[in-house]
Amino acid sequence: MAYFNCRWRLSFFLIATMALFHQAIAAGYYTTPKFKAMPWKLAYATFYGDETASETMGGACGYGNLFNSGYGTATAALSTVLFSNGYSCGQCFQIQCVKSKFCYKGFTTITATNLCPPNWAQDSNHGGWCNPPRQHFDMAKPAFMKIAQWKAGIVPVTYRRVPCIKKGGIRFAFQGNGYWLLVYVMNVAGGGDVASIWVKGSKTGWISMSHNWGASYQAFATLAGQSLSFKLTSYTNHETIIASNVAPSNWHVGMTYQAKVNFH
Repeated sequence: MAYFNCRWRLSFFLIATMALFHQAIAAGYYTTPKFKAMPWKLAYATFYGDETASETMGGACGYGNLFNSGYGTATAALSTVLFSNGYSCGQCFQIQCVKSKFCYKGFTTITATNLCPPNWAQDSNHGGWCNPPRQHFDMAKPAFMKIAQWKAGIVPVTYRRVPCIKKGGIRFAFQGNGYWLLVYVMNVAGGGDVASIWVKGSKTGWISMSHNWGASYQAFATLAGQSLSFKLTSYTNHETIIASNVAPSNWHVGMTYQAKVNFH
């Protein structure tokens, strides 16, 4: 009987501990360790646009004007393999030119804001630089000019994922209407990326949002007139955080709201 009671108490303790653990995750109190820089890999880099980077505005991630959204000219379009169907939007990379007479010393850090689509009319080694399975960065010209002379056109590079350093919390740009909420997620720190999002109105439970394209997520739900909170999970290291009361009950489409939390 004593043995049975001991086993029962141990089982109860384990069950209670796991329950508290999952509650902590759901409440956003528990996160995975901070995102750390990854090993260096080989790729190639080109550039598009001119010194103003005006042609890099917008893009497949949906960040719009990159100056207004905080990304500036330190950006790049990723080849299909690196773009990962938009889940790489917001990731940060250090890039260094190597093995070319046009290289400058040092590296630059860029954010993924666009897709460099395949060009099947060109050979992968002669113009079709972003054709799968090539790993390629088509950089904004100001970013490219920090690692190499622009006249090089294309240079071999080494690159690695690094943590995204951001000021303030995650930003949510709202589109859609009171029955369909489309959110663009920006200013993401840590891994810089998002795997999944849930939205919670002041009158609802958590509602899973589906990936629309790039860095946007959508929920088909009646959320007008409710204050909104969001739960997000990182694509890279699966860290989960909760951004409470991000938008007030009188939120409007076309507005951007900033949370008080961010990834590590």
